[in-house]
Amino acid sequence: MMLIWTLIIGLIVGAVAKLLMPGKDPGGIIITMLLGIAGAFVGTFIGRALGLYRDGASAGFIVSVIGAIILLWIYRMFRTRKAT
Repeated sequence: MMLIWTLIIGLIVGAVAKLLMPGKDPGGIIITMLLGIAGAFVGTFIGRALGLYRDGASAGFIVSVIGAIILLWIYRMFRTRKAT
């Protein structure tokens, strides 16, 4: 059940990140979900580095979205570089 909940939250976080970043995105629902899940991990890492979260605590929704936006920016940077 925890895995299903994580996938749903990852999908929501990835969708919010795509809505907040203008531009065209290659990738469908799977890429969106993976970006959201990975964004939560990046957000947790950044939050722990900044002292916002203790060890064992996970990132909140907003920090997860910020992490997903960072990953989406990196993803777009490599996809556009590869296309040209």
